[in-house]
Amino acid sequence: MKTLCTSDVERAAAVLRSGALVAFPTETVYGLGADALDAAAVASIFAAKGRPADNPLITHVASVVEARLLADVLPEAAETLLHAFAPGPLTVIVPRGPRVPDAVTAGLDTVGLRIPAHPMAQHFLQACARPVAAPSANRSGRPSPTTAAAVLEDMDGRIACVLDGGPTDAGVESTVVDCTTDPPVLLRHGACTVEALRTVCPALRVSSSAEQQARSPGTRYRHYAPQARVVPVAHPGAAAPGAQHAYIGRHAPPAPEAFGLVAVCDTQAAYAHRLFDFFRQADRAGCCVIFAERAPAEGLGPTINDRVARAAAG
Repeated sequence: MKTLCTSDVERAAAVLRSGALVAFPTETVYGLGADALDAAAVASIFAAKGRPADNPLITHVASVVEARLLADVLPEAAETLLHAFAPGPLTVIVPRGPRVPDAVTAGLDTVGLRIPAHPMAQHFLQACARPVAAPSANRSGRPSPTTAAAVLEDMDGRIACVLDGGPTDAGVESTVVDCTTDPPVLLRHGACTVEALRTVCPALRVSSSAEQQARSPGTRYRHYAPQARVVPVAHPGAAAPGAQHAYIGRHAPPAPEAFGLVAVCDTQAAYAHRLFDFFRQADRAGCCVIFAERAPAEGLGPTINDRVARAAAG
C-alpha cells in the first residue's frame, strides 16, 4: 500500500490517533511519529525504520505544560533551557515519568522531550492531542529527510502517512542536553549551538562519546550515511576530482568542473541546511564518493562535523 502524502494536518493527526505512523515536518528534519503512550504504535517505528530497539526515541510535545506531564520532575536546568529555547531545536533529557512506555526510552530511567517550533508541527501535535514519539523519518542509518519526497524515498509503503510541510529549515537534528546531571551535559550537537546554550547555562559541559551512546537518542550507531562513501577533508584541495565524485563545503575545491556534483555553502547555517539533502542528491546522481569539508569548531561547525563523521563511520 502506498503512503498517503497530504498537507491536511487534521487528517494526518487522525491517522496517528488510529495507531499508525505519520511522518511530519519540524524545523530540523522530518520526524516519524507515533502515539508515545501506545507501546504497540511505538514498536512499529522500530520495525518501519529497521532501528535497533536499544536506541531511545525523542518525544515531541506542544508545550512545557505537556512536557511536565511526561517527566517525573523537570530539573531546574531543563526549565531554564526550555524557557530560553522552546519551542525550538532543543531536546532535554529528564527523569522519566510513569506514563512513558519502555519502548520509547529503551528501558532507560530518562526520557528525551522536545517542543518543535515549526508551525505545522505545532498544529499537528495539538490536533493529535497526545505526545508523539518520533525519530527522524528515514531508514535506520540513512541521511535524515528534509523534505516529504526524501521521506518517501525511504518509507513509501512502510508507513501510513506523510504530512508535507515543505523543506525543513535547519536541516540537522535537535541538540540533546542531559538535564539530570549537574552541570547539564550536551549529548548530541544539533541545530542549537553550544554558544547559545551557554548564554543561559554557562556551566554546560560537552559529553564524551561514551556518555552520548549511553543516554542520547541518535548516537549509538552509524547514522546519516548515503550509499556513496563519505570522506571528510580538512580543506578543499584534499578532495580528489572525478566524474563520480561529489564535494560539499564552505569553500570551492580546485577545478570544481571536474567533479560530478559540487555544493559551496556561503555560511555554516547553509552548510547544515544542505548537508543531508546533498547526500541524497549525490546518491541519485550515481556518485560513489562524497568529499565533505570539515567546518570550524564554533557555531554549527561541531554539528556539521559530527554528522559528517558519523556518515563516514563504518
